Amino acid sequence: MTRRILSLISSATLVAAVIAVPAIRLSAAADGSITGTITATGQTSNGNTVVYIEKAAGTFAPKGAQIDQHSLTFEPHVVPLLVGSTLTFLNTDTVPHNVFSPSYEKYNLGTWKPGEKKTYTFKTCKKFPCVYAQLCLLHQEMSAYAVVLQNPYFAVSDASGQYTIKDVPPGQYTLAVWHEGKLKAAPKTITVTAGKPLSEDFTLQP
Repeated sequence: MTRRILSLISSATLVAAVIAVPAIRLSAAADGSITGTITATGQTSNGNTVVYIEKAAGTFAPKGAQIDQHSLTFEPHVVPLLVGSTLTFLNTDTVPHNVFSPSYEKYNLGTWKPGEKKTYTFKTCKKFPCVYAQLCLLHQEMSAYAVVLQNPYFAVSDASGQYTIKDVPPGQYTLAVWHEGKLKAAPKTITVTAGKPLSEDFTLQP
């Protein structure tokens, strides 16, 4: 009887020890990244091309972006952002500025003084990407673009054409590009692998 009791106590202790061990959570698979080079045929710069994944599963929280008006220039010239996001227009110039867009639902934010700012929220987009031209009534030489997209997996190429899209979940996607001119390149079907960078180059042609 004593031996049986000791055996039961030993078994109970072992079970309790197993239960007491905290569960070890396996980390999620690392996301991948997409890098590459844009060549804009006939252009002096390979910059300001938006590279983006056309469609990705999931619900994405809007994230704000901003454009400054400085030295009679919109900076940056191209801003990609997620649908539902708010774009803030700054004025760090020495003169008043205006912002309006003739695209889609059209809007005019009025004119405001240096140091002030205005905002606009891109609530919907029926067919991505939705590209909104940004203009200034006071300075006709000024222009910029807001490119509204379905998901946050996008990047803008720098002057040398380099771009990087980070934190892309593993899977198969369609990678596309947008350029403000008439230059185009066919979308590509890609497969992103966890923890591995993927390289994809585009040559934009008329």
